[in-house]
Amino acid sequence: MIAWLGENLGTILVVLALAGIVFLIVRSMRKDKKNGRHVCGGDCKHCSAACGSCRQP
Repeated sequence: MIAWLGENLGTILVVLALAGIVFLIVRSMRKDKKNGRHVCGGDCKHCSAACGSCRQP
């Protein structure tokens, strides 16, 4: 087991770092949603997807 950990330490560290980054992104998105902020800024007339699918704040 220890030999396997030693052989794969680099991969394990990269996976942990990526998982941490994803966690921080998701946490930030949830916090923004809770505070009423939208990904596109909340101004649907300037949204690149202004086809009516953008919800009104």
